[in-house]
Order: sequence, then C-alpha cells, then structure tokens
Amino acid sequence: MTLLLLEALGALLLFVFIVWWTMFAGRKRGEPADSGSPASPTDAPEATNPSTQAPRPAEPPR
Repeated sequence: MTLLLLEALGALLLFVFIVWWTMFAGRKRGEPADSGSPASPTDAPEATNPSTQAPRPAEPPR
C-alpha cells in the first residue's frame, strides 16, 4: 500500500513539474508584438466570424 502511495505521489509531482515547465519556460522577452492584428477581438468582429468575410478566389492549378 505504501508503495502505491509513493508511486502516486511521484506521478503527481512529475505532472506538476511538467505543467510548471511548460507554463514558465517561454521566450525570454515574451511574445513578439503582432502589429497586423487588432488590439482586441471586439475591435473587428467581422474578423472572427467567417460567414461575413468575402470568399477567397480559388488558386490556379500548378
């Protein structure tokens, strides 16, 4: 029984470490600024709704 509890504790610690590592191991200076997109989704609601966008022309075959 003790071995099961130690194994479960080890798995939990490993899981917490992996989550912590993936959350805080990003770029050193943060994400690059994206100057091409609006500041917030509410600024351009048509950009989030694909039904209001004009259809794209089909690419010619190569």
